[in-house]
Amino acid sequence: MVAARPAAGAHDAGGTGRTPYARGDGTTAGTARSGGRRGMTAANGRRTVGADAAGGDTVAAVVRQWRAVHPELDTGPMEVIGRINRCAALLQQAEDAPLRHAGLTRPEFDLLGALRRTGLELTPGELARETFSSGAAVTKRLKQLTERGLVERRGDARDRRVAHVRLTDTGRTLVDGILPEQLAYETTVLSGLETTDQRELATLLGALLLQLEGRLNTTRS
Repeated sequence: MVAARPAAGAHDAGGTGRTPYARGDGTTAGTARSGGRRGMTAANGRRTVGADAAGGDTVAAVVRQWRAVHPELDTGPMEVIGRINRCAALLQQAEDAPLRHAGLTRPEFDLLGALRRTGLELTPGELARETFSSGAAVTKRLKQLTERGLVERRGDARDRRVAHVRLTDTGRTLVDGILPEQLAYETTVLSGLETTDQRELATLLGALLLQLEGRLNTTRS
């Protein structure tokens, strides 16, 4: 499992979840929290932010606002990219319960998972490619995982600059124990969608990802 990172440089409908309509805390930039109230309050006339009072999700409200400001523009991309980023922001905010209980972050689990699912010793560079991460980020995470006794390094006999990383028995046991719990957690997260809808969504996201990986050469973080 790999945690997807929103592409850098996207416009405010497809940014990182901190854009004017997709901040992870449920508010938009420049607005105060509303204590859960949505829409226009009758008492003070102050607009609060969240799901649209007229119906629909947060992005739907923002799209309507942009259409009012710029009716000549096609805001269709906002409805796709905005929702993808909003979902990503909320999922990151909620965190992954099984991983959190194990004291792991999602990027750390991705490294452990890459070693487990490939069944190979991998170099830090290979792990960076497997997990869509930068070399510096992988180095930092490997240091932490090594200190916890979850991975170990082996030097290359032909090139001292190269290290090979593998799971320890402790790391393998941890991954195998967490994976069923993590999948059950993710099943619960998606339980509001019918199975056929989940499959259709996975297919559509797969097509989009394939296109983006080709165009953007897979932005890494």
